[in-house]
Amino acid sequence: MTTGLIWDMDGVLVNSGQAHYLAWRRLFDELGLPLTAEQVRLSLGMSNLPLLRAWLGETMPNERLLELGERKEVYFRSLISEHVCVLPGVRAWLARAREFGYAQAIASSAPMANIVAIVSQLGLADAFSLLVSGTHLPASKPDPAIFLLASRGLGCDPAACVVLEDSTHGVQAARRAGMPCVAITNTRSAADLAGASLVVSSLDDLAPDTFEKMVYQRPR
Repeated sequence: MTTGLIWDMDGVLVNSGQAHYLAWRRLFDELGLPLTAEQVRLSLGMSNLPLLRAWLGETMPNERLLELGERKEVYFRSLISEHVCVLPGVRAWLARAREFGYAQAIASSAPMANIVAIVSQLGLADAFSLLVSGTHLPASKPDPAIFLLASRGLGCDPAACVVLEDSTHGVQAARRAGMPCVAITNTRSAADLAGASLVVSSLDDLAPDTFEKMVYQRPR
């Protein structure tokens, strides 16, 4: 049975927090509204519509929120080359997964334009056979839909997939999808990610033999 490796993007593949903060900061400066770095940090992995609804209130029309969200993403994409970098251990694990014959996908709540821009500009595109954006799914993480969609796209049974995540909602989504999850404490604490199958501080700390044991101890 082919193993699928499903990667979240922001906070797992890449460090994009500063670029997201600068993009949101520019938008909110234009709106004349306050926004803190902590608000942005806690928002990573969330979809723009519910996020802007929480920040700007229930009375603003969806069309206006969607327009503001797209403006922020345009700002974000303009910052990738200077403010987004591949996280430690990622390139080594992408190469290792290819060597092991794993099918690899990105499953992110980010817009597809962001995913494509990041993998293209940072030289990651060849590692993935599938890119999945959750923007148009009816529910976001912790709903498992995005991971189940990725497993189908890879042609892998959900039980044969491993998820790499950095958020509490992402870990919960993996569990609900019936997939083991490696959580990396890039944006959340180990306590926040305690529901994962394995928690590491960096992919540099993920030993290949530990990962292989987790893969091959699953029901097959």
